[in-house]
Amino acid sequence: MTAEPLHESALSARGRREIGDTGILVATVALDGSIFGWAAGADETAAVLDGYYAADGNLVSTADHYAGGRSEVMIGSWLRTVSDRSSVVIATQVGRHPDAPGLSRRSILGAVEASLERLRTDYVDFLSLDGDQAGTPVEESLETVDRLIREGKVRFLAASGYSPAQIGQVENLAAKLGSPGIHALLVDYNLMDRENYETAMQPIATRLGRGALAQLPLANGYLTGEVRSRDDAPKSMMYEGAQRHVGRRGTRILEAVATVAKELGSTSTQVAIAWLLVKPGIAAAVLRTNDAQHMLHGLESREIRLARHHVALLDRASAH
Repeated sequence: MTAEPLHESALSARGRREIGDTGILVATVALDGSIFGWAAGADETAAVLDGYYAADGNLVSTADHYAGGRSEVMIGSWLRTVSDRSSVVIATQVGRHPDAPGLSRRSILGAVEASLERLRTDYVDFLSLDGDQAGTPVEESLETVDRLIREGKVRFLAASGYSPAQIGQVENLAAKLGSPGIHALLVDYNLMDRENYETAMQPIATRLGRGALAQLPLANGYLTGEVRSRDDAPKSMMYEGAQRHVGRRGTRILEAVATVAKELGSTSTQVAIAWLLVKPGIAAAVLRTNDAQHMLHGLESREIRLARHHVALLDRASAH
């Protein structure tokens, strides 16, 4: 892999970014709701959301199947305490809940109604379709989302798990049908896992105009530097996937991240997120945490300024 050319001597992710051409401006560090109701109880969830919102965070990403729907329930309980619903951007995903599996008209309509009820809101800002589904014509799914948008229950369409070919099919059909196309992508992207995004999805995300929301920015916690050998037990079940990165390449990357962090007086967590945020096509990093202080620490990545030589060092260390 080669590093993308950078045209500034130093880069940061300060302020907010527009997702595609939606007009929706979001904080460059979002919250991943996948652990709410699973590795985070009601009190922890409320504390993380309260702290995030108070620190000018505004994007929460979830899915109807996370913790069997409890993630949306907890987010909804918090959302009703916010005086201005429009100040929070909610993205949810449908296609995998056992009560509404797949992407048929019936499943999507049922899933969205259930999500709205759990979230205690009249609309979601981004509805993501899980592309890893079969058996339903794409036209049916698109027409159903179009209906939901016209009814005001969904603002924009997003996608998760779609291949570039599938995205192209959706875009062509949307143009043919006159229905809304994809405005955002959920992707897994970090220093440990670069290839799929950079070779397949980055051109699409860039064409959309910073249309990608990067999940797992810390590679299941590995990039915090707390798991360096197979004998290091993850401190949380959230980090169970960290050990798969242990090895020579992982060590090389951690050393490069630590070098940059030392030069900048920051931390490995902040550097890993800051690196991701200067990459083409990325609107926000979707941080997964059940700790309010860790969340605030991650948000400080927005203030990290990476020089070009920092980005080049991290690119070289993480190249396959």
